[in-house]
Amino acid sequence: MIRFDPRSAVVFAAALATSFACAGALRWIDGAGEAQAAAATVPSVVRAVDGHYWAEAMVDGRPMRMLVDTGASLVTLSRADAARAGVPVEADDFTRTLHTASGPIKAAPVVLPSLAVAGVRLTSVEALVVDGDMPAPLLGMSYLGRLSAFEAGPHGLTFRG
Repeated sequence: MIRFDPRSAVVFAAALATSFACAGALRWIDGAGEAQAAAATVPSVVRAVDGHYWAEAMVDGRPMRMLVDTGASLVTLSRADAARAGVPVEADDFTRTLHTASGPIKAAPVVLPSLAVAGVRLTSVEALVVDGDMPAPLLGMSYLGRLSAFEAGPHGLTFRG
């Protein structure tokens, strides 16, 4: 036999009402609530089948697919990438020598007028143009380090300007 106690029902109803009121107050204080939470969980850069994070970037308004590389100090482009992006480099601009796994390579320091990834646009981004071929341009820390945050999740990277 089931016994119904009216006092227990009143206490349960009061606790339930208080829970909903607290949840509503927290959503009101937090602003957009669900929309804000949803935006924070949508990755800006998804992980590709090869396991790498590839960013669809805009270098001074020109599209370029870049490999996200937190180990690269600077955004790095090949001469061909720089030409496609409209970044001018002359032979005597190659004043630095980089020591890579493939050996030393000359590089030219440049400043990209703008670099945008997933809606986060930064101006005056330091970069290097290497005098040689690269498998892909690198989105390095000269861009990533200027973001307010970036984090890796199970589905990709989330960038915050």
